[in-house]
Amino acid sequence: MEQQKLNPNLWVDLYSDYLFNYSISRVSDRAIAQDLVQETFLAGLKSMLNFKGEASERTWLISILKRKIIDHYRKINSKKGQAEVRINYNTNEDSEGDWLEERVADPFDKTAEDQLMNEELGDAIYYCLDKLPKKQAEVFKLKNILGYDTDTICNELNITPSNLWVIIHRARTALADCMEEKWL
Repeated sequence: MEQQKLNPNLWVDLYSDYLFNYSISRVSDRAIAQDLVQETFLAGLKSMLNFKGEASERTWLISILKRKIIDHYRKINSKKGQAEVRINYNTNEDSEGDWLEERVADPFDKTAEDQLMNEELGDAIYYCLDKLPKKQAEVFKLKNILGYDTDTICNELNITPSNLWVIIHRARTALADCMEEKWL
């Protein structure tokens, strides 16, 4: 396999639309999405020497953008003084398990009420996931809980990326409605 080479002079023309669409679908704010793409290009320029050529330019830039998006959410959550709380999805009590983010003031000052709310939230999420059509629930879990990338999910389920995003949108809408009814 021929090793890929970087050509930053073409990045804006070749990848800006793709990166912007990827970003806007995750942050839902045009200005923030544009900033994240710019930060991605800048980070790419700064780390060009680390590019091994094992992936395409676009794939490499997307991996940088993904980290920028994660950093964006960490930054806004830390500004609010919020932290992550683990919700165990395994029946094994000793296991670390998977987790979702739940916002709390101080992760070291947990009360019995906090613990109860986290358990109720986890129960509500699974209750609502069970109410989704099977394919919506499967796609949502693969993408949002297990963190699989779009290509992997599309290949596994034999669907197109646009179909995947329609399914995820419908699942999120249904989950939001259910959570509002069940949890809020």
